[in-house]
Formats: sequence, structure tokens, C-alpha cells
Amino acid sequence: MDRKEFINAKRIVFKFGTNILRGDDGFVSLPRVFSFIEDLSHLARMGKEVIVVTSGAVGLGKKRLGIESTEGVALKQACAAIGQGKLMSIYESGFDTYGLIASQILLTEDDFSLRQRYLSLRTTLNKLLELGVIPIINQNDTVSTVEVHPHYEHMQVCFSDNDKLSALVASELDADLLVILSDVEGLYDKNPKSNPDAQIIRKVDEVTEKILALGTDASEGGRGGMRTKLKAAQMVTRFGGRVLIANGKIPYVIKKIFTGEEVGTMFLPQTEELSDKKRWIGYATNIIGQIVVNDGAKKALLAQKSLLPIGVCEVINEFNKGDVVSILDENRNEIARGIVNYASDSCRRVIGCHSDNIMEILGFKNYDAIITRDNITLL
Repeated sequence: MDRKEFINAKRIVFKFGTNILRGDDGFVSLPRVFSFIEDLSHLARMGKEVIVVTSGAVGLGKKRLGIESTEGVALKQACAAIGQGKLMSIYESGFDTYGLIASQILLTEDDFSLRQRYLSLRTTLNKLLELGVIPIINQNDTVSTVEVHPHYEHMQVCFSDNDKLSALVASELDADLLVILSDVEGLYDKNPKSNPDAQIIRKVDEVTEKILALGTDASEGGRGGMRTKLKAAQMVTRFGGRVLIANGKIPYVIKKIFTGEEVGTMFLPQTEELSDKKRWIGYATNIIGQIVVNDGAKKALLAQKSLLPIGVCEVINEFNKGDVVSILDENRNEIARGIVNYASDSCRRVIGCHSDNIMEILGFKNYDAIITRDNITLL
């Protein structure tokens, strides 16, 4: 796939990181932001469907308060509450200049993890795009409780940064392209900060473990580093979408991208087809429970078969019937996720048993399988 074909997209999600929205002085870089808005408006007038996932609320609030650190959840949430209004006002006034309407959507983990809210969100976003509105999406740091509620101590949340959030949005809306703009040129073959001879990689055919190993941690002021961006690219490309990671500080970078200039790193789509439900199971849910399986069960799962009680070695944490759990092999590597047919207590009671004995052991029987194959997503 050449770059001209790569950028030929109808529905595009743009993710703007904190460090490209602000200048060196810590304040919002209005020229840069309005440059983004101008180029996005041009794309919208061309008939493209534009969705924006933006960071920056916490940073703006921190600067407004004149503080250097947001250590502590309550302070971070307060900064988000202060900064979000300012952030949205910039987008609203900017798009209004070009006769476009921007809408604010603030999301928490539960908006994806709870199936009905997930479906409702998709319906709303599709309607906004149908109306020609540009959704401006951000994580709702002000009300998110994952970091403070004891119930979430062992939880794997569906997103904890806007890189993953942008990938979830792109997946939910079947976007053709996700553009992640940050303060890096793209993916390098080694860390450019410590290796002056590092070379940028212009095209990645598949996000493998070798590619993931090239990721680095977050830069100051942001939450996601290159590794979180690579995980986002891995998720989107698995569903047939395309991803571009580029430096948002390049002048008129969006215009350059869509005129075919060689900017950033392209991640090419894979051919795997997953239903919306299986995407949701695998990537959009919060996970607390874990089920460890033996090698025989692992082979069965990889062959697209159900998980039976005889293949279960251990049940970790508490969960209810209908929850999504993580499935681990004996080395504790996560291999899949699935919707359980039994609560954790019942699962423990039938560990290693034949399905024919479920009724005798539990006094009831929902299914032969702990998780049926239609409700399993391999990772």
C-alpha cells in the first residue's frame, strides 16, 4: 500500500497529545491549535468525517492554577475540571470560524465496558457525524473513579490514556484511519534520544512483539509513550484500519499528511475480521477476573473451541456470570478474553471436572462450557 492509497480515507480519527497542544511556556499554543482546526475544517468541507480525541485538560488546569505538579487523584481531577472548559472553548470558537459545529463528549471507562452504554455511544457518534458535527472527545478525568475506588484494585481498565481511547473510538466507529499526533517524528529503529544514528521507520506491515519492543515511556506532561501508541496501532490495524503516528509540531502537519508528503510512520491494516461484539469483548471492557487454563485448553481455544471446566487450573479474583474475564495460560500470559457463563465461586467448584458433572456439583447447569466459543476473543 503506497502513501496515496493509505491517506484515502473517509472517516478519520485524530488524536492530539498534551505536548503538541501547548507551547514551550506551558500555555496553549493557539497558532498550532488553530492550524489543526483550519486543516481539519478543510478535510470536513471535502466530505471527510472528522473525529478528534484530545488531551490537554489537566495540563491547562494545572497552568491556570500556577502549579507544577498534579500529584494525587483529587488535584488531577480538579485540574481537569478547570481546564476542560477552556480546552473546549478553543475548539468551539475555532471550528465556528469555518462554519462548523463541534460537540463535546467526555468518556469514562464504563462508557465502553458496559455494553449498553457502548452501543448508545456508537449510535450518538454516528448521528453526530451524519449531522456534519465534529465530535471532540476526551477522557472524563473529573469523574473517573478507577484510580480511587478499592473495587478496581485488580482491574485491567479498557483505557487509561487517550492513545487507547482514540483506538477504541476508531474501532467502535469503523474508522478508516487513525492519526496520532505527538511530539515524536514517528517510530524509530532504536531510541533516538540515546542513539543519534536512529532511523525512522516509514512503514510497518504488522505490529509484532519486535515492533512493540521499540516503544518508549511517556514524555513529561503526557500519559502515553510510544509503546501505548504502538498498542493502539496494533488494535486498530487488527480490525482493518490504518494508523499514522507523526510529529504534531511540524508546521501544517495535517495538510502535509493529506497531500501525500512522507510524514511519520504508517501502520498497514491486517485482514482479520472480528464482529463488533468480539471487538468489545477483547478490547473495550474492564477486566477483574482471570481464569488460568492448561495446555490442552489453550490448544482448544486457539482452535476456536469453547473453554470447558476440565481445562481450568485456577480462578483468580471475583466475578459474576456475564462478566468479561481474562484467560491466561500456565505461564500467566494472557491469550484471550471471554464472557463467563458461571460466577467465580461456581467456576472454582468445577475446576478440572467433566462437563457432565456440573449439575451434580453445582445443583444447576447453565452451559457445558465455562465460556462458549462465540463469546471468546483471542488476543
